[in-house]
Formats: sequence, structure tokens, C-alpha cells
Amino acid sequence: SQKHSINSRIMATQPAWLDKGDNAWQMTAATLVGLQSVPGLMILYAGIVKSKWAVNSAFMGFYAFGAVLICWVIWGYKVAFGKHMLPFAGIPGPTLSMEYQLTQALLPTSGITANFPMSVMVYFQFVFAAITLVITAGAFLGRMNFLAWVIYVPLWLTFSYCVVAYSIWGGGFLAVLGVIDYSGGYVIHLSSGTAGFVGAWWIGPRLDADREDNRPNNIGSVLIGAGILWLGWNGFNGGDPYAASIDAGVAVLNTNICAAMSMLCWMLCDVVYYGKPSIIGAVNGMICGLVAITPAAGVIAGWSAIAIGLGSGTVPWLSMNLFGKKVPFMRSVDDVLGVFHTHLVAGIVGGCSTGIFATISGTAAFALTNPGGAIAGNGVQVGYQIAGALFVIGWNVVWTSLIMCFIKYVLRIPLRMSDEQLLIGDYSMHGEEAYVFGQGSGAFVNGPLRGKEIHGAAMGEDQAGIIMGKNPEIEERHTGSGSGSDPIVDEIKRD
Repeated sequence: SQKHSINSRIMATQPAWLDKGDNAWQMTAATLVGLQSVPGLMILYAGIVKSKWAVNSAFMGFYAFGAVLICWVIWGYKVAFGKHMLPFAGIPGPTLSMEYQLTQALLPTSGITANFPMSVMVYFQFVFAAITLVITAGAFLGRMNFLAWVIYVPLWLTFSYCVVAYSIWGGGFLAVLGVIDYSGGYVIHLSSGTAGFVGAWWIGPRLDADREDNRPNNIGSVLIGAGILWLGWNGFNGGDPYAASIDAGVAVLNTNICAAMSMLCWMLCDVVYYGKPSIIGAVNGMICGLVAITPAAGVIAGWSAIAIGLGSGTVPWLSMNLFGKKVPFMRSVDDVLGVFHTHLVAGIVGGCSTGIFATISGTAAFALTNPGGAIAGNGVQVGYQIAGALFVIGWNVVWTSLIMCFIKYVLRIPLRMSDEQLLIGDYSMHGEEAYVFGQGSGAFVNGPLRGKEIHGAAMGEDQAGIIMGKNPEIEERHTGSGSGSDPIVDEIKRD
């Protein structure tokens, strides 16, 4: 009986199906992807916007990360990866029981299993869901009402992300069709790029002054975020074989090859067209390369990764710098960080390239039955990829619009902040500022506000809704530099 008790304890802690290496790598990969959002994109967003929007921009990502997790474990995961309910959705339900979390990972509709527990699978899939919302926020920065964002996140997760994830990854109809999306070129990037652009149209633009002068407040912060994104993508693509496998290594190498090639191509385009290289442009090129390689990472050869990098460093560049700036409708939509170009366009480049460059050995290493792509004689794969892209774009256009209309017209919550709030920035929405340097701070106002000329630090609103700040009518009482004068006001006057 003692021997039986020991064996039972061993089975409880080390079940026969558990592979410790796979389990350790999967948790590591999930953590790397999580770091891309928190703090990666938070830092990038806080640095790439004007200083008065640093807090709000980072907070949008921070909130989304936490909100998605709670929705995910209560109902979202099983909609995306649970038992079949519809061709595009699983049966919703929680993933919180101990019995469920300790069992072997299984995707019931597709029949895929992995040698780690369900708890790890749920968390791994969560960080992908979270980063999709965080990427979408990049199109809404600098003017979206935070309350509207709070409501948008769980609705879009449920009705858009989970549906696309089930359709392609969870065993839904696009998986049955044969669409290849190795790690989220469609599920994550095409979805977020479409939703970001459509949502930006519904929300409306920033203030004209903010659009005209949109210089980053901290490029060093942008580069830190970009570096976390680049290296975090090793977990993004390297984790999707659900094993520390040979194909995971291929995916990691191809990811870095494509990102590097894409960055260099974008930089060259900047030099040819503008006469000088741009570090923000190089970051965009890197991101486009990471996005484009994502649907293909482990099923293509290294030479194909270079070719995809060439495409992702040029096609989105043309889209952003020519199409985006010369077409009036594109200029009218205030997609702040250009997610249409860096995620939608780059996602299409990568998805179609997957249909061309997928190899027979690569798809076999990823446990797919697809006989490669066009270079392997399977040209119909390109058609499957195009069909998948059209569904993802169409679904997101419809559901992003419906969600925005629900928030605006049914809940009667404004999608956009008021002009008064937009003039002040972070302090008006959160009562906080990233940098407090007097006139350089986000709360400094120089101009008309609620019918008054304000020149000084606007510190929010009082209960009567009047801006509390230092204006000339009040400051006239403080003159000179003697006793009773206010040095802060004197400094503002001198400025």
C-alpha cells in the first residue's frame, strides 16, 4: 500500500503525458508574449505620443491586458478554443476549476493535444488575445473616451477576436478549409489592423493641433518598447508548435530574419524618398516584418523569410507614405500609429506569402496536412489564404462598427473625449501626468477654454464644471516679486 501511495503521488505531480521541457518552454513563451504588451507596447505608446497623452496611452494597454484575462477565463477561452457550437464559435464557459486546469491540454474541436496542462494552454492563448486589443488601441490614442474603451474591450474580445480565433485555430470552418496562420498574422494582426482603422473612423480625429504636431515625446522609450517587441516575438512565434520542437527553432530564426530584412528595406525607402533614415520608420519596418512573418514563421525556408521581409518593408511603406497621405479618405481617418498599414497591410502580405512559400516539410513539421504552398505545386493555397483574409476583414468591419454604435447610440457614451479634455490631456481624464515640468506638462493650457482665455496650468474641473486653473483674471492680483507673490504664476507670466 505504501508503494501504491508513492506511485499515486508521482502520477499526481508527474502524469505520463507531461513533458517538462515543453511545459517550461510554453510558460516561457507565454511570458515573452505577455511582456510585449506589459510593458512593451505600454512603453512604446507612452513615448511615441505627445507628452500630454503618455499616461492615457499606456493605461489603455494596461487596462486591456487585465480586462481580457478576466473575460478570457470566465467565458472567452472556450468560445475561441472550446467544444463546437457553431462553425465559428465554441461553447462559452469558465476555465477555473482545478480539475480542468490540471488535465492535459486539448483543443476539443480540432483534436490537438499538447504535453502540458490546460492551465498553461489557457494562459498562453490569453496573452495573444490581450495583445490584439493592445495593438488596436494604437489607432485610438489621444482622443478615445476611456469609459468607451472600458466597454469596447470585452465586447470586441467576445464577438470579434474569439470568433476569428475559433474559425482558424480552434478547429472552425477556416481551419477545415485549410487556411494557414502559424501564429496570428490573421487572428491577431489582420483583426487588430481592421478594427483599429474602422474604430478610428467611428471615434473621429484628434484635435487639429495634435495631428499637426505629433512628435514623439520620448524616442528612447519607443526604442525600449520596440526591443521588447522584437525579442518577445521569439515566444510569439516560437511557442505555437505547442512544444520545444525543431519547428519552434525554425520559427524563431525566420522571425528574426524577416524583421531585420523588413527594417532595412523600410530604412532604404525612407532614404530614397525623404533623403534621410528615420528611427521611427525603422521601428515601423521592424514591426511590419514581425507581422508578415507571423502566419508563415515555421512553414517556410529562410530564403522565403528574406523575401517576405522585402515585401513587408516596401508594400506597407508605400501604403503608409503614399496611399495613406495622398488619398483624402485615408487622411481623414485618424489612425494614430498607422495600424492599418503595419498590421492590416503587413498581415495580408504575410498571409498571401504563406500561400506562396509554404513548404511540404515545413507544414509537416507543424503537424499540418496541407501539401505546402504554390512553390510546392499547391497553388490553391493562395486562394485559401485570400479567402481567410476576406472573412477576417469583413467580420471585423461589421462587428467593430456594431460595437461602436452600441456604445455610442444605445449606451449613450461618447466615443471621443470633449475638446476641453483633449486640450488638457492626461490630467483631464486621469488626474495624473507622466511628466510635470511646468509649461511643458500636458496640463498647461494657452488658449480659449470654456469661453475663457487660459494661460497656465489647468488642473481639472471643480464641481460646477469650471476649469480650475490660473488665468489672467486671477493672476492680476499677484504682481511684483515681493511678499505674497506667487513664483509659479510669475514664471508663467514671463513665459
